[in-house]
Amino acid sequence: MTLVSIVIPAHNAAKTLRLCLESALAQTHRPLEVIVVDDASTDRTREIAAGFPCRVLAQPYNQGVSAARNAGAAASGGEVLFFLDSDVGLAPDAVAAAVRLLADDPDCGCVYGVYAKEPLIPDGPVEVYRTLHLHHALSRGAGLTATAVFALAALPRRVFEQVGPFDPKLRSAEDDEYSERLLARHRIRLSGEITGRHDEADRLLPLLAEQYRRAQLLRFSARNRLRPGALKVNRVGGVLAAALTLASLPLLPFGVLWPTGLFLGLFAVADPGLARFVLRERGPGFLLYFVAVHFLAHTAQLSGAAVGGLRAALDSSFGPTRRSVDPSKGW
Repeated sequence: MTLVSIVIPAHNAAKTLRLCLESALAQTHRPLEVIVVDDASTDRTREIAAGFPCRVLAQPYNQGVSAARNAGAAASGGEVLFFLDSDVGLAPDAVAAAVRLLADDPDCGCVYGVYAKEPLIPDGPVEVYRTLHLHHALSRGAGLTATAVFALAALPRRVFEQVGPFDPKLRSAEDDEYSERLLARHRIRLSGEITGRHDEADRLLPLLAEQYRRAQLLRFSARNRLRPGALKVNRVGGVLAAALTLASLPLLPFGVLWPTGLFLGLFAVADPGLARFVLRERGPGFLLYFVAVHFLAHTAQLSGAAVGGLRAALDSSFGPTRRSVDPSKGW
């Protein structure tokens, strides 16, 4: 049987870690080990992890998810590394499906899964918005892809050693940077056979703050996300319509309303597949709410991208670690 190490980076994960660990230890393909890397949490994360038959590593200070994954991988002994975020509860057959998919395609360097439609811990409409959005985007992108998402992802140890560790400087956009290196030699597969429930932001302001923060690295992740077959969380047409809506707002005090109304209408219909999915799942009332929150999320992303572009222009240290080696030759 293929030996699998499940690596769980965790920072202040007391809310979800118990459910995450229960799911990891209940896999039909039992892991060789479950390693929790406590990234200097200030809540009960380490105490909760100590109550399970898993290994707990303690980071001396908060270093971010990339460094935590690297530490867990370095301490593990499995033939396959399964990276699992602490806010995800795996379906019981997720690890078995990942092992089988990797065995069926020896040239595949990474397989990862789809978030379920239902959140790990239901906490209201903001979380439902985000859960439905990501479930639809990931489901639509199933198959060979150019983008890996390491919240519930597996790769052979030999591949990880060849490609190298995650960039420890990155606390977001690490998926895109690592995907670029993976693609130099390997395929990436997104599969609906690997599933898990994800706990999302459940309040509007934290959701928008997260979108703003992540979008600041868009300049560096765009190379991956613009590749053919890359994961498209948001449609380009929707992003453009949101940008034009924001650009038209200065006209409102002068009574020029039609450009804003037109661009908002274009935004609302920019992704008909997503709209039909939300309508089918939650009905017309929630669809209106979904579109409103979706627009605010796009606004936060556009603002973050603009700020990130300015930071990159003014600060050469901003962004991924600069490497003089060819990405195709590893780290």
